[in-house]
Amino acid sequence: MSSTPPDAGTVAAVTVRPWPLFIDIAALSLPISVSDATYRINKNLRYFSGNYALIILSILLISLIVRPILLVLFLIIFVGWIYLYFSRNEPLELFGFDVDDKFVLGFLTLVTLVALLVAKIWMNIFVSIGFGIVIMCVHGSLRAPEDQEDSPYGALLSESPRGNYSIV
Repeated sequence: MSSTPPDAGTVAAVTVRPWPLFIDIAALSLPISVSDATYRINKNLRYFSGNYALIILSILLISLIVRPILLVLFLIIFVGWIYLYFSRNEPLELFGFDVDDKFVLGFLTLVTLVALLVAKIWMNIFVSIGFGIVIMCVHGSLRAPEDQEDSPYGALLSESPRGNYSIV
């Protein structure tokens, strides 16, 4: 029993979207409510997950400038993440076998965690990730998703601060 190989679009679990789309200033607007902000964050987190991961990893690498040896170590790990996980369009093949993306993710996570344990830079990591999460939430809440009409809140998210009560 054999199955057809997945197409190139479904192999990579995370896709890095084009950066001009990510930083499109015309798509920025203030959310109408807290529920609109959480909806936007949720949609943008799913859509731009690869971009957010690269931003957080970049912030982490920038924070390691004061420790050049650790910077080189984590730069190698960062390149491994980009090559093995983010930029592949085909399954990873090792010794003639296709390697599952979940295994690659687990391996890269394990290598990263071991490097973090050996380097003992946990506070630096927490601050960097926290800063990255703040950037992610601000961007996610300010960027209006393209499919705003598919919002679960429907017409209640109108431009009027009082809402559109004609449908109620």
